[in-house]
Amino acid sequence: MTSEELINHIIERFPEAGLECLVDKGQAAANVPVEQLEEFLKVMKDTPEFGFDLFMDITAVDWLERKPRFDVVYHLYSTEHNHRLRIKVGVKEDQQVPSSALLWMVANPMEREVWDMYGIKFTGHPNLKRILLYEEFKGFPLRKDYPYNKQQPLLEDTWPVRDSQERMDERGIHRP
Repeated sequence: MTSEELINHIIERFPEAGLECLVDKGQAAANVPVEQLEEFLKVMKDTPEFGFDLFMDITAVDWLERKPRFDVVYHLYSTEHNHRLRIKVGVKEDQQVPSSALLWMVANPMEREVWDMYGIKFTGHPNLKRILLYEEFKGFPLRKDYPYNKQQPLLEDTWPVRDSQERMDERGIHRP
């Protein structure tokens, strides 16, 4: 199935959803309203004609001055049909996005990373907590309004542990 055929199938399947579908750089892309995302992802995975069984990636883009502020971007792949789909969802600053972790288990850590870096919450996520930064970290560093020179509290117990610090001191290695 070509990207154009895939887009036509998606539009036929969701005629009243108000989806904006196009082929961009040879790849099928769909802009989906956040209210329709949960149903859309379920159909993309469970319907044999689409068969998107591989959740490749999720990320976000911060458009500081735009409304809605964020785009949450998904990349799906069908191993059976060998086609790809990029899904963009516009999200307001305090709006939550339905989790896809129950459909694809691999989405769990990826959604945690988006939460950790951008502060976008996923409803229904089984374990939405920081994954890259420590719990006491203040703010979300990939937001465009995050101050680049912001100082965070240094937690002595987090890095390095005392034993490794002593070994580092013996070898002349000093932590910053």
